[in-house]
Amino acid sequence: MSWINNAVMYNIYPLGFSGAPMFNDFNKTDRLDKIYDFIPHFIEMGVNTIVFNPVFESSRHGYDTIDYYKIDSRLGDNESFKRICNALHDNGINVILDGVFNHVGRDFFAFKDIQEKGCGSQYCSWFCNLDFNRQSPMGDNFYYEGWSGHYDLVKLNLSNEDVVNHLLGAVRMWINEFKINGLRLDAADVMDFNFFKRLKSAVAELDSEFWIYGEIVNGDYNRWANKEMLDSVTNYEIYKPLFSSLNEHNYFELAHSLDREYGDWGMYKNLYLYNFVDNHDQSRIASKLYDKGQLKNIYTALFTIPGVPSIYYGSEYGIEGVVGNGSDMDVRKELNLDNIENRDDSLYDHICKLSKIMHSLESLQYGKYQNEQIQNETLCYSRRTDNQCVYVLLNMADNTRNISFGTGFDGYLTDVLNDNNRYDCHDWVGIDVPAKSSMILIANDGSFEVDLLDKPGEAHVCPPITPDDEPADQDDQGDLPTLEEEEITLGRYWHYKGKEYEVTGFATNSETGEYMVIYKTVDEDEEKFFVRPYDNFRQIIDVDGEKVRRFQKIS
Repeated sequence: MSWINNAVMYNIYPLGFSGAPMFNDFNKTDRLDKIYDFIPHFIEMGVNTIVFNPVFESSRHGYDTIDYYKIDSRLGDNESFKRICNALHDNGINVILDGVFNHVGRDFFAFKDIQEKGCGSQYCSWFCNLDFNRQSPMGDNFYYEGWSGHYDLVKLNLSNEDVVNHLLGAVRMWINEFKINGLRLDAADVMDFNFFKRLKSAVAELDSEFWIYGEIVNGDYNRWANKEMLDSVTNYEIYKPLFSSLNEHNYFELAHSLDREYGDWGMYKNLYLYNFVDNHDQSRIASKLYDKGQLKNIYTALFTIPGVPSIYYGSEYGIEGVVGNGSDMDVRKELNLDNIENRDDSLYDHICKLSKIMHSLESLQYGKYQNEQIQNETLCYSRRTDNQCVYVLLNMADNTRNISFGTGFDGYLTDVLNDNNRYDCHDWVGIDVPAKSSMILIANDGSFEVDLLDKPGEAHVCPPITPDDEPADQDDQGDLPTLEEEEITLGRYWHYKGKEYEVTGFATNSETGEYMVIYKTVDEDEEKFFVRPYDNFRQIIDVDGEKVRRFQKIS
């Protein structure tokens, strides 16, 4: 897997994020188009993968699926979501969707057919434990199995070939239409292992780097994550120690769990697990920590332990929310960047730094884990590759603590998290770590630094399209002819909408192999660069019934 070790993920619950109503009125509203406003935010934060919780048509919360082949009307439609995925991909951001394949909602077409036709329905074998000799708790004249006792979630029979074909057909459509890069599998702990094998084989035929992780709460992760089935799972085993060690002032809990997972005899040292500190099912981490002053420390740990770090939308600003009284709506609220109550910008800046550091250091992407020094309120661990060694120091105490550890190294330790401060190192080193803070130290000869002031590139944001808009310059013109004999060369071109651009070079998309044109604005206050597929750049399009070149060479 070439991209996952460098992934920083951002998890969005779309229905909440976009402010959708709780119940589906089936009136198409492009609420998810607000994602365009967040693309510069993602880039600044170093996020290169978005995990969308359910986006497909459902009755209420997304996990009660009605149609796997249709985007939820409250969010938009297939075309609007395709444009969103294109915009994310144009900015180097991968897309992972939530595959809710264990169960469907009661409005799913096959279940509705059984409600209408009873035992005469052709879909009776699609669901688990169907029994026409008793009623369901929902008042149906038949019984069926609901997921975990929830009868609004009807459990699918994943050993039925027609069910499997229906689900795999949907996944193939998502890959072909939306170019998704991976899947989260909801309720993976109660799903059929043979389905995982079929799914893994099906996606590998379309994308050899497709990444699948499953929602697993308990058990040996190797049962699910292996060569035949899933690539990874949700790392609930480390989720609790990440916050409870801080609440109980006991880093031994976290150190023990990390060593159990990733130490020399670790159970999962060959897996790249999905790490998180909160999600759509758990209270916000800012509400779980007894002391919000520890938020920076928990994110330092999240970004520096083995595995992929994932940020739940809005938590980068320390917003609060609690799951309680049978409801999780408090952690699934709408998010608007210009209206965040009690936002913690210093936490956001800290996460931006951590992301850039992770992208810069191979040791944090591939390095072997080792505990170095543990006390109740301090912890030091290392991540090592053959080329690089990094030491992570965490101090949860209310006062400065000295953390001492052996390195077997003579040279310098550079703290890339804190202004590249440099410490002499002669085998053994003791460093004063301020209260409630952390350090990320790189062993080097004194020349190593990470430039955290370097600004990220500008986002290339494609605006959303509404029926009243002029068509955006995208691949929505159908199979119109191109001029095969005309090559695109360096120089200036007129775009058919009246702007002048200069072609400055060509490139190959490393993910798809597609040949691309690199071009920039001309005679504008701020120079902007863009990329576009070569064949699209030279395409002939239909404008008011007239065939014109998308870009016309002028010099």
